Amino acid sequence: MSFTLQINGEKWRTHLRAVVNALTSASGSSPVPVIKGNGYGLGQEFLGATAMDLGADTIAVGTVFEIESVVGVTEGDIVVLQPFDPRDAVAAKKWWEIGEKFYSGRIIRTVASLEALTELVNGAGSVRVILEARSSMVRFGFTESELIGALNNPEIRAALATGRIFIEGMTIHLPIDRSKPSEPSESGAADSHAVEVMRWAGLWEKETAVWEGHSPPAPVIWVSHCTDAELATIRQSVSELIVRVRVGTRLWLGDRSALSATGTVLAVHPVSEGVKVGYRQRSAGKNATLIVVSGGTANGIGLSAPSPTTSLRQRVTSLGVGALDAAGKAMSPFNIGGKQRWFAEPPHQHVSMLWLNNESVLPRVGDQVSAEVRFTTSRFDSVFVV
Repeated sequence: MSFTLQINGEKWRTHLRAVVNALTSASGSSPVPVIKGNGYGLGQEFLGATAMDLGADTIAVGTVFEIESVVGVTEGDIVVLQPFDPRDAVAAKKWWEIGEKFYSGRIIRTVASLEALTELVNGAGSVRVILEARSSMVRFGFTESELIGALNNPEIRAALATGRIFIEGMTIHLPIDRSKPSEPSESGAADSHAVEVMRWAGLWEKETAVWEGHSPPAPVIWVSHCTDAELATIRQSVSELIVRVRVGTRLWLGDRSALSATGTVLAVHPVSEGVKVGYRQRSAGKNATLIVVSGGTANGIGLSAPSPTTSLRQRVTSLGVGALDAAGKAMSPFNIGGKQRWFAEPPHQHVSMLWLNNESVLPRVGDQVSAEVRFTTSRFDSVFVV
C-alpha cells in the first residue's frame, strides 16, 4: 500500500542548476533555498541535503520547530521565517531549547516587532536577527517609522555595540500577485515589487550608511517572489546593499515534468448496478468497476487550499465544483487509462475508491496510476530518484 513520488534525477538537477544560476546572476548573490512545511512534498531532510549539493551557504525554514529536521544534513546559516514573538509561549519555549544547542550560532531569527526585539536585547547570550519590513502583504513587520525608531533606540544600539544582538539585514516578504505601483520609480521600473523593495532598501541604506559604532546592521536586504528582471533592477538600484533572494516553489517544483506522483492499485471489483460500496454506501452505476488505490487523506489526497477566485472564470469554476460536491460527486486526482477518475466516495485515510465505467481494459492489482497533486499538502510513503 504505497503512494510514491518518483523524481527524474537528471531533469530535476538540470532545472535546479538553471534556477540557481539565473538567480545568482540577477541578484549578485547565491539564492537561499526555502525548506519549510512538508518540504514541498519531497521532505525536509532530502531538500536540505540537495541544497548543500547546490552550494547553498544559507537555507530558510518556516518555523523554529523545523530547525532540527535540517540542521544535521546542512551547513551554514538557517533563517527562520516565522517571526520570533515571546508571547507565543510554546514557540518561545522551543526557542529557549534551541538556544542551548551547540548549533545555535547558525540560527537567524526573523523579528517583526519592537516588543520582540526588546525581549531579545534584554535576554541572556547573543542572537542573530533579521528585521522584517511590513510589506504590501501586511502580514508581519515594522512600519517605516517603527523601523527607524528601532534602529535609533539607545538600548538596541547598546546591545549591538556589546554583541548581545547582531542584525543581519532587513527582510521583505512580498505577495505573489502583482499590482501597478502607486507612483512611478526613478529607475523607470514598472512593477510594484521592484518599486516596493527599492523603497525599503533605500530606507535601510540611508539608516545604516551613517551608523557609527561597533557591529552596525548588515547591508543586506532579503527578498522573495521577485522575477529575475526585478532582481536585476533592484540590484542596480541599491548597489551598496547585498541582495539575498529566498526561493522555494520555483526551485523545488518549477519543473513538474520531473516529478511523478503515483498510487498503487490495491483491488479491482466489477460490481452490479445498484450495489452499495464504501463507508457511505454509495450506489454503483451501470457497468461499474470499483478501483481501490493507495493514497488517501493521510497523504494529502482530497485536501486543497481555498481557491483565490479573483477572476470570473475562477468563480464560475468554484461554483461548479461546489455543486458537484453538494451532489456527492468529486473528481479524484488519479488518472487511469488517460482519464481523470471520479471518487466513489470521499477518500479514506490511506486509500481512495474510484469508479470506472464501460472500460474495455481494467488495471491490475499492483499497477501504478498517476496522480495530479498539490505537493505542499502531499505526504508520500516513498520518494526516490531515478
